[in-house]
Amino acid sequence: MTDTALTAQDIASFLQENPGFFDEHADVFATLQVPHPHGSRAISLGERQILTLRERNRELEWRLNELVRNATANETIGSHVAKWCSRLLSECDPQLVPGEIALGLAEQFDLNHVALRLWNLSELPDHGYGEPVSQDVRTFTDSLKAPYCGTDTAFEAVAWLDAKPKSLALVPLRLQADGPAVGLLVLGSDDAERFTPEMGTTFLESIGQLASAALHRLNPATPKV
Repeated sequence: MTDTALTAQDIASFLQENPGFFDEHADVFATLQVPHPHGSRAISLGERQILTLRERNRELEWRLNELVRNATANETIGSHVAKWCSRLLSECDPQLVPGEIALGLAEQFDLNHVALRLWNLSELPDHGYGEPVSQDVRTFTDSLKAPYCGTDTAFEAVAWLDAKPKSLALVPLRLQADGPAVGLLVLGSDDAERFTPEMGTTFLESIGQLASAALHRLNPATPKV
């Protein structure tokens, strides 16, 4: 025996190092009282363990439900992307491809505002989707290495929309993965939570890649990759 006072950590370490303690002292286990996690009364250690397991089960159930919700949402988005892509593939007139890109996205994803501008494509008319854009827009689009999502509506390209959105996504389009941009897709929503900085951009990146692939038809001299 010593006069050294035992700390809570000392006791915890002892019990971890001696798992047979409660087998040898079953009476202690049976009569030990601990505070109730959500009240002032005391409960047995066994009851406390049951409550802990129930809380863990609820947490696991919540995580499972969240995974199911995410999987369902991803499946729905994937289905819409597939339908939109089918429209691009079935369009026989290259001049109508930009319209299928923009209008198809608006319809499939119920977007309030969509705009598209393209440049440096050999068979693109200089009006409509080929209307000239400023060098600032081109430089900015070149700097986008991934789609932008957020509520900042001060970008010059926002003026292409029919009204100012509460959130938007900017998707750069490139004929080559590491090449210069040839267009900018602007997706706007009246819902401030539709496009947020924290959201993943995997599907938007896929949309950008598919749209860019379709634009090769307006620049047939450029090899497809």
